[in-house]
Amino acid sequence: MGVQVRRWLPLLGLLALAACQAPESASPVPEPRPMARPEDLGPSQEQLRKARAERNRAANAAAAEALVKASATSTAQRDFYDRAERALRGQGRLRRDRVPLDAPIDADLLTRNFIAIALRDEYAQGGMQAVDGGVPAPLRRWQDPVRLQIEFGTTSDVATRRAYRVEVSQFAARLAEVTGHRVSLTDSGGNFVVMVLSDDERRAIGPRLAQLVPGIPPQDIEVMQALDADNFCTVFAYSRGATPVYSNAVALIRAELPPLLQSSCIHEEVAQGMGLANDSPDARPSIFNDDEEFALLTRHDELLLKILYDPRLRPGMTPAEAEPVVRRIASELLAQSL
Repeated sequence: MGVQVRRWLPLLGLLALAACQAPESASPVPEPRPMARPEDLGPSQEQLRKARAERNRAANAAAAEALVKASATSTAQRDFYDRAERALRGQGRLRRDRVPLDAPIDADLLTRNFIAIALRDEYAQGGMQAVDGGVPAPLRRWQDPVRLQIEFGTTSDVATRRAYRVEVSQFAARLAEVTGHRVSLTDSGGNFVVMVLSDDERRAIGPRLAQLVPGIPPQDIEVMQALDADNFCTVFAYSRGATPVYSNAVALIRAELPPLLQSSCIHEEVAQGMGLANDSPDARPSIFNDDEEFALLTRHDELLLKILYDPRLRPGMTPAEAEPVVRRIASELLAQSL
């Protein structure tokens, strides 16, 4: 799924801090502080382990209860997506090979695919899906470090949360290595939030989205809450005002997905949220193609990300401005790998 790019301008508040300075005087000799007693040193390691175990038990119990209380739609979707993954794999799709031998690439192909994916939008203004390969768009990417934060609904148990955190952390490290841009996983304060929600949880996510992205357009909330069942996941990226630099992103992944489709959504939505906003039916071998032939980031896709964050390109460049630079970078990258 392509990135739905939005521009927003948050209201900024100013807080003035007055510094208070004491009058000059002779400094008294400080009295020695009393030694901390053992009970003042905080909880012991054993107490921390017990508290963590109790939180895990509570989270697992809540997940089990939520699954029991899940709506018929959410329950049916787990079976639906299981069947969808089996069907795709039975058709030879959802491939996991990084360098497929049956899909060679050259500089012309890499340049063409970069222009189609990074410099076109899948969605026009108003959120309507564009036709004929999308609409031309300026080059967009992040300047600030990307801080990925994962949020789960109640239906995700402790094992699921751990698995997601491990996979997203590893993928963040891979993106950082490929792009040369800082990408990492954080527990809080993230600017790129990955939400793992069941169908029931997704339909009630409006207030949380408004907290994550102040000023988020109401139509974006509506799109996420009414996500079509054929869409496994989606991502929205935001910039402040008319700048072509991303400042926030929100990805939504269905909690009902089986493991391979989960991984596929992590790879596609997070990579697209880095600035590869469009999908192309001609991109191969690539996850940025709705045919689902490839489930995971390929070497071709890594090269697209390398090109996107090359310092010779700059945010705001048009396709005509970027094309000769992209072609030169693509030729260099492929020559290095020979």
